[in-house]
Amino acid sequence: MIARLALLLVLAAAPVLSGAWPLDGYPETGIRRVEGERLINEGVISGRQQPAGGRLTTAQVDLRLLDYRDMELPAPDPAFTRQIVKLLGSNAGRYGLAILDISDPGKPRYAEHRGNYRQNVGSVGKLLVALGLFQALADAWPDDLAKRTQVLKDTRVTADEFSHWDHHKIRVFDVAAQTFTRRKMKDGDQGSLWEYLDWALSASANSAAAMSMREALLLRQYGRDYPPPAAEIQRFFNETPKQELTTLFQQTFFEPVIRNGLDLEQLRQGSFFTRTGKHKVPGGGNSYGTARELAKYALRMEQGRLVDEYSSRQIKRLLYMTERRIRYASSPALRDSAVYFKSGSLYSCREEPDFKCGKYMGNKINYMNSLAIIESNTAGRQLDYIVALISNVLRVNSAVDHQTLGTRIHRLMERAHPVPEPDAKATAESVVHP
Repeated sequence: MIARLALLLVLAAAPVLSGAWPLDGYPETGIRRVEGERLINEGVISGRQQPAGGRLTTAQVDLRLLDYRDMELPAPDPAFTRQIVKLLGSNAGRYGLAILDISDPGKPRYAEHRGNYRQNVGSVGKLLVALGLFQALADAWPDDLAKRTQVLKDTRVTADEFSHWDHHKIRVFDVAAQTFTRRKMKDGDQGSLWEYLDWALSASANSAAAMSMREALLLRQYGRDYPPPAAEIQRFFNETPKQELTTLFQQTFFEPVIRNGLDLEQLRQGSFFTRTGKHKVPGGGNSYGTARELAKYALRMEQGRLVDEYSSRQIKRLLYMTERRIRYASSPALRDSAVYFKSGSLYSCREEPDFKCGKYMGNKINYMNSLAIIESNTAGRQLDYIVALISNVLRVNSAVDHQTLGTRIHRLMERAHPVPEPDAKATAESVVHP
């Protein structure tokens, strides 16, 4: 326990983009971006260095609730919930919020406000892309973790028309030249399967998410014969009837939700993240999520119950932030915390007198969605909690709104878990006299 607490003594900054996976992970994963970040951090090449919160090793980024696998979301605590609702102010009716406090995992606290309020959660749905892919991988090799790791690292994925098109940019590191390039994905871009997952979750690239979805479908279809040759991939998607592809889509991305104890009526990714992907493989309807079900996803991940312990651990590492922070995660109050994070937004505007439409400031819809796991141990105070926050507050900058709520929630958690008073006797006994 002491060792685990020591590993969580972290510091993290709060700039403007997001990135994932521990910086020592390149040899295991083949994710070139993290190798570039490691070299920056060690001063080998120039760039923004990571704060302590971004410097945990792969071994240190681990699951926290393996000893509490029977835990389910508790009944909402009325007093805790009232405190949370108060933070939301006059727009409380436009939020869905779930907070699970596991600072003392033996005595979890849960607050929920409109926990079953459902809306499109945008890029947060990429969590279900990861779930579907890891489920297919585990079904193909249930007892061979080394083979799963090999497939993730050694499979070369080449961007094709499924990736069309995306405004998000990916960061590509040339290991030999030791240079970074930040640009949109283009046809012919190659990377490991692990890299595509990293681009999908860290840079939130729709192109990378669509390619990861293509690979998950192929894993489900071909099993131990994955990956098929490029010509077979093209033949399969061109010649298979659309209805069969829709069935395969639902087997790949709907069934794992149910198999892992989640509610498909509360959490679903119903289509590809790119226009061409949607055209080539019709999905299964709308995409949506609720705060309650997102919190349950994070809880099951921490328990090693998303597919299995191996898969849960890899997904958590893919969510570990090692670059820059956005939205909820950019709260200055979280600088002393490790953050595992995914966000997504959708906004649109219509004509309105004296209103100027802006990014994340829709007056028709203004969806902002955040799932965050916060871990910190400072001054002897252990804070660990899961936050799922979805909102549709019109005419405000929803990114700033979530950042502000991140600060308010963290301050509330600090008040709930005050810094312990020093033990005078223990302090005196710890002093070494000459």
